[in-house]
Amino acid sequence: MSNANADSSTIVVAENSGKTPTYRGPFAIMSILFFMWGFMTVWNDILIPRFKEAFALNYFQAMLVQFAFFGAYFIGSMLYFIISSTTGDPIAKIGYKNAVVISLLISAVGSSLFWPAASAVSYPLFLIALFIVGLGFAMLQITANPYVTILGPEKTASSRLNLAQGFNSVGTTLGPLVGGYFIFEYFNRVGGNGVESVRLPYLAFCIVFLILAGVFLFVHLPHVGEGKIERGANALKFPHVILGVIGIFLYVGAEVSIGSSIINFLGQHSVAGLSPVQASKFVSLYWGGMLIGRFMGAVELSEMKRRNKRVILAAIPIAAFIVLGFLSGWVTVRNYLPLLVACWLLFQFGKANASRTLTIFMAAIVLLLLTAIMAGGKLAMWCVVGVGLFTSIGWSNTFSLALEGTGIYKSQVSSLLVAAILGGAILPPLQGHIADLGGLQISYLVPLIAYSYVAFYGLKGHRIGRDRVPDAARV
Repeated sequence: MSNANADSSTIVVAENSGKTPTYRGPFAIMSILFFMWGFMTVWNDILIPRFKEAFALNYFQAMLVQFAFFGAYFIGSMLYFIISSTTGDPIAKIGYKNAVVISLLISAVGSSLFWPAASAVSYPLFLIALFIVGLGFAMLQITANPYVTILGPEKTASSRLNLAQGFNSVGTTLGPLVGGYFIFEYFNRVGGNGVESVRLPYLAFCIVFLILAGVFLFVHLPHVGEGKIERGANALKFPHVILGVIGIFLYVGAEVSIGSSIINFLGQHSVAGLSPVQASKFVSLYWGGMLIGRFMGAVELSEMKRRNKRVILAAIPIAAFIVLGFLSGWVTVRNYLPLLVACWLLFQFGKANASRTLTIFMAAIVLLLLTAIMAGGKLAMWCVVGVGLFTSIGWSNTFSLALEGTGIYKSQVSSLLVAAILGGAILPPLQGHIADLGGLQISYLVPLIAYSYVAFYGLKGHRIGRDRVPDAARV
């Protein structure tokens, strides 16, 4: 019997004996990965304006950064799905720990290629490097997301995934600040070609990935699950999974499209006229909103006592307001306060229900984007920046709703959901093409339509076909 299956058997015995296994250690360890890929992924938002200027690209060409990176998610995940269908779930065979180590090594290779790409001043080589990093992250996502959801009861899976995604948002909040400083200022040599500024930061990423691979090689990650290896594409038999895949595709595409275009959007004189360095701070606020919303979602969707839940749910936005006030200035935070209040109110309307909360929050985003398209100036700016706060629970709630009731096929379903991250490769160039034709403001129709579908999935889509669950998944 493999070590993975041995671990699984131990857990099953514990559960049968009436003891509830605690997985705080494994959860804390996996949270490091959520932070790391969040921190690095948002650097793409910094690379886009950097490469656009250095290589004299139009919006569509610049958005190929996201196409290469998130396209790798699709290819890597589909390869995983094919292997899983024909030979059985690879993670069930090699274990979560080995899957993480392999993923980190792939990401390290991709990061190392930024050095020769910068030396050759080659945009195609940069795209290849990003593609390889994306392959590594695809494997990490397939491993980490279902792993977190099964570290406890299924009914609180959304809460755990929101909490893990909260650490991801810590990375996405700090990423633009650190990336903007290093790429646009510290390593930006006057008279250089511009791309030289990315060399050392991505070499540092390579070293960090190698260190993390060494750390994970020696830590213990129990194999949580049924301990079964099944062949066949049974994940495709779940109608709510297929609709969830579409939801993840559109959600990620919308989220990335907005994050990728904020710097250029806020730089327009009709909106805010900010410089790239100034605008990068609002990119951080956009992703910081996800940090706030995800921690609030982890609390609201948990099994915590109602009284404690209310106190903490109110304390998070208050604490965020105070911290942001000291970091960004009270004048700036004053404009963000109504969004924080609205977020708190919407969680009250959600009533600790994952699907209801998803519907309400996505509908709020549709209203914000509609206002941003029709209005201009600072109102449009804050509507777009505020999307981050309400999109926060979108990934976790959609992902966990799609995983519900899939039994032994969770990893296979996860590979399909991670493949749907392809939306981050497709929608940004689509938005960029519309921006080239009609302006950046009207291009926000792309994420608006995408979020409308996710609202539908929360309202009804996640329930479609639930009475047609494959018998094998009921095991």
